[in-house]
Amino acid sequence: MSWGGGAAVHAAAATPGLPRGRGPGLDRGSCPLVCLRLSCCGHKAEPHTVVPAPLMAQDRGMGPVSSPLTTHVLDTASGLPAQGLGLRLSRLEDHGQQWTELRTSYTDHDGRCPGLLPAGQMKAGTYKLSFDTAGYWKQRGQESFYPYVEVVFTIGNETHKFHVPLLLSPWSYTTYRGS
Repeated sequence: MSWGGGAAVHAAAATPGLPRGRGPGLDRGSCPLVCLRLSCCGHKAEPHTVVPAPLMAQDRGMGPVSSPLTTHVLDTASGLPAQGLGLRLSRLEDHGQQWTELRTSYTDHDGRCPGLLPAGQMKAGTYKLSFDTAGYWKQRGQESFYPYVEVVFTIGNETHKFHVPLLLSPWSYTTYRGS
């Protein structure tokens, strides 16, 4: 499984609907990405994590896009949200024979991934969230036991909301169906 990256992870482009280099209410200079650092660098500073800003509603540019599927990752070793953790969302297709990747993203500063599955795209079936835990711990200079975590779950009613939290340490993980 290849997750890419190195010390610096530059993910998706700037927030849709906003000029390049600007996050919601923050001027980031000429940087085309929305950085977690307040003084974005034009990619000249020491390695740092850059993750995509929350998807903004296309109609008015107000607030994050609502998603019927959400995740929240907490780093239980530090007691903080797992910021910048790579993840993939896939759905099982072809009568249980093939995983189809729906989205690749990173957790935000709060350990969440807003807009994981846009409303209207969810359908009943089996889904998988794959978390790049090796990359996350390596970036923090921490050895870990699990190189990745895959959470496979079934959605029976596409009109419901689903929340899949992940509690993560270098040596263990826990997940459950949240609310």
